Amino acid sequence: MIVFEQVSKDYAGSAGALRDVSLQIKPGELVFLTGPSGAGKSTLLKLAAAIEKPTRGAVMVGGQDVGRLPPAALPYLRRKLGLVLQPQRLLQDRSVLENVMLPLLVAGAMRPEAAKRALAALEKVGLAHKSTQAPASLSGGEQQRAAIARAVVHRPQLILADEPTANLDRANGERVMDLLRTFHHAGVTCVIATHDEQFLHGSDRTVALAQGCLVQPAGAAA
Repeated sequence: MIVFEQVSKDYAGSAGALRDVSLQIKPGELVFLTGPSGAGKSTLLKLAAAIEKPTRGAVMVGGQDVGRLPPAALPYLRRKLGLVLQPQRLLQDRSVLENVMLPLLVAGAMRPEAAKRALAALEKVGLAHKSTQAPASLSGGEQQRAAIARAVVHRPQLILADEPTANLDRANGERVMDLLRTFHHAGVTCVIATHDEQFLHGSDRTVALAQGCLVQPAGAAA
């Protein structure tokens, strides 16, 4: 599902966010990315989502070299993805429910069906009672859960989640991780960046990063 071939990512004035990373993630795997802040976890996810392009090397997602996709092709790629990135970027001029409905509407779903599925997704993260509120009225943790509902509502083939339990207490963190594991059990590929070791159980693999490099064999068992 995802292949990194000797991928490096440089930013001006930095030593390199990623350095010569080679990694393969099979369809249906649940893989955790671990490492301290600044290790390169977020950059790796952004490269897989074609939000960033590699400085060197190739990033393949579903057989496509996403670093070489033309801008017009990117929306079609991202319809297959569920993205939970930092910050959440909820639209402030729409209700929580309308935010979660958006991926379905973009894909052509009718509004009644989109609303039904969006409300079900909010129920899964414990936010159905906040569906009519504006995102600005939610706490940071609630906004995080709304973003997760938006990421999974269209039943993506691949979920890329950057610290999805950030700002959540243990109970809501477990609720979110249980939801992601449900998708994994249904065959969805999940790549989750986290520094919270309490949630690492049940993964197919744990891949550790430090200073932009892999520091654990990519095939090591969790």
